[in-house]
This record gives sequence, structure tokens and C-alpha cells, in this order.
Amino acid sequence: MSNEVLDRVRVLLPEIGERARATDEDRRVPAESIGELVRAGVFRMLQPKRYGGAESDPVSFYEVIREISAVCGSTGWTVSVLGMHPWQLALFEEAAQDEVWGSDPDALISSSYAPVGRLVPVAGGYRLSGRWRFSSGCEHASWALLGGLVIGDQGRPVDFMTALVPRADYVIEDVWDVIGLRGTASNDILVEDAFVPAHRVVRNHELAQLRGPGQQVNTGPLYRIPFGSVFTTAITAPIVGMAVGCYRSYVTAMRDRVRLSIGGGRFAEDQFAQVAVARAASEIDAAILQTDRNMRELYEHAVRGEAIPGELRLRVRRDQVRATERALEAIDVLFKTAGGNSLSKGNPIERAWRDAHAGSVHVANDVERALAMYGKGEFGLAVEDNLV
Repeated sequence: MSNEVLDRVRVLLPEIGERARATDEDRRVPAESIGELVRAGVFRMLQPKRYGGAESDPVSFYEVIREISAVCGSTGWTVSVLGMHPWQLALFEEAAQDEVWGSDPDALISSSYAPVGRLVPVAGGYRLSGRWRFSSGCEHASWALLGGLVIGDQGRPVDFMTALVPRADYVIEDVWDVIGLRGTASNDILVEDAFVPAHRVVRNHELAQLRGPGQQVNTGPLYRIPFGSVFTTAITAPIVGMAVGCYRSYVTAMRDRVRLSIGGGRFAEDQFAQVAVARAASEIDAAILQTDRNMRELYEHAVRGEAIPGELRLRVRRDQVRATERALEAIDVLFKTAGGNSLSKGNPIERAWRDAHAGSVHVANDVERALAMYGKGEFGLAVEDNLV
């Protein structure tokens, strides 16, 4: 299947790769890179056609993300997260979509889904307050999707919602100084008693049930697949892309390397190095093949208007977390066998190792929980989770 966005992005990759070190050191993706990717159409891939989007199949989107992540993990991660949000906004009421895209179809949206905010019902909507962490790429966005608990009359939580909040209603606090994914600028967002109209909230339970008010106007199959699949794969795709980039850098760097240690000889003739390359390549291939197969099946069910089986949704999560594990295994074996060449700061192998391990601790990559859910399903037990 043709991927025109990928063709345009590939032209940009050399320069994005050249900026990778500065992205890491400056703790943010350059505005120049974001602007180039906006113009290439990456952020419109999952946006509804009625707002100028492409409504691409999700597999094409993740393919683009992997290629960007292969040259700069922080850029790939940031673009994946920001690029997934147009898909979610399409599930909000039409009035919310018009607010965001009516005047700026290229508006970007960041997120922090943890239900740490307090949504207090008032006439016409809610009052929102809270502090959210880990909002990747928030400085490039003019809106944010923030998780919150609805507080009932008794002062206790009665529901879990996601609120859409404009940039004017929140403050970004620069706190992101970490060892991996340094360039994602995943800073804190603070909101103090902001009014959120009712059309700018969605119930997380409804999204888990494949429902959303935006489906009344966005009737395409893209908006009939699970949030838990689209979002979690948007977290894993960059990590797999980092493994791809690490592999390419390793093979290029080691192909002509000559050992200086006892025995000498060309590194490429070392059987242990050959085995490491084979293991890494196999893990990466398995990660890509499984995740692409699963997302393609989800999308095909939606295209045919068929109900998506619970077994498939669980398989998506099973293979998504395993794809992250496989990517880490590939990077780890390459990092180990590269020797001292992988230790210098800013080395592509070293940076991929840091970035991928940082991404692996995201809640979407809770391996044991996701695998246990799959096991429950296989044993016929009930599985209730918003990320399925």
C-alpha cells in the first residue's frame, strides 16, 4: 500500500537525524522539525477528512513513526503521541472538534491521561483543577487532553473522564530532566479552576466500549477501533523504531571495525557478533510483523462493519507489550556486543538504549498486567480495563 506521507518524511530524515544530539541535549524537539513534519502531513494522518485530514489506516501511521524514531527517538516519540490525538479528538462532540480545528486545522494536542484532576460539575460543564505529569511535546501544542475524576455530591469520585483544555487555561512547568527520551519535553501541566464545557469531555468508559459522540459525524472505520489499541501501539511504535535505528547504526559501525584486543581480526568475522545481529534482527521483525498484523485486522473488521472480537483486542495488547520487550532485547544485545563503542555520550546506540528503556516504563508497557489480561481471556475470565 502506498504511503505518501512516508515518502515525504524520508526526505526529512537525514536532517532530523542530524538534530538528534541537540534534541537530546536541549531537552526538546526543535520547532523546525515539528514544522517540517506538520507540512509533511504526519499529524493529519489520523485526522478526519472533513477537517482536511487523511484518515489513513493506522498501520501507515505507525510505519511513519518507526522511521522517524529510527533517526531520533525523542522526535519519534513526540510525533507519535501528538499524532495520535487527532484520532481521539474525532471522538469528541462536533463542537469540540470545531473549536480546535475550525480556525487551525494543524493545531496540535498533547495529553496526560492519569486521572489526577478533579472535575466538579457546574452548570454547563465542569470546573477542572490539577497537576499532570509527563505531557510529551506539550510546548508544541495549543490544547491538552487531561484525565480527571468527576467528584459527586458526597465528595467522592463517580466517573473518569478526559477533558480537552485550551492552552490559555493551563501553565506548563519545565521539570523534564531525565536520562532517556530527554528531547520529548514531557513537562508538567497545571490547571487551576478552569471551566470545561460539557462538549469538551468524554467518558473513558465510552471510549473503551468503542463509543464516542464524534462518531455521529466521523463515520469512517478509523474511528471504530479501540482507544486501548491505538494509544498503546502509539507508545510501542517509537520504541520499535529506536531498535531499528540502533540496528542500522550497529551494522554500519561494526561492518569494517577491526578489533584492537587480543586476537584482533575484523569484528564482522566474529561469530558472536554475527549471532547478535541475527537475534536482534529477528526480534525487530517479530515486533513489527505482529503489531502490524493486529492493527490491520482491527482496521479490516471496522471497514467491514463487524464487531471487533474481544480475543483480538487482547491479542493486540499481548503483542504490543511483547513488541516493546522484543525491541529492548534487540537493543540490549547490540549494546552489549558493541563494547566500548556504545558508551560514548551521544552515540546512536547509546541514545537508542537510553530512549527505549525510558519508553518501556510507560504505563502502556506494563508487560505483566497486559499478559495477565490475555491469560484471563484465554481462561474465560472477565477482563475489564480501559486499555484493551
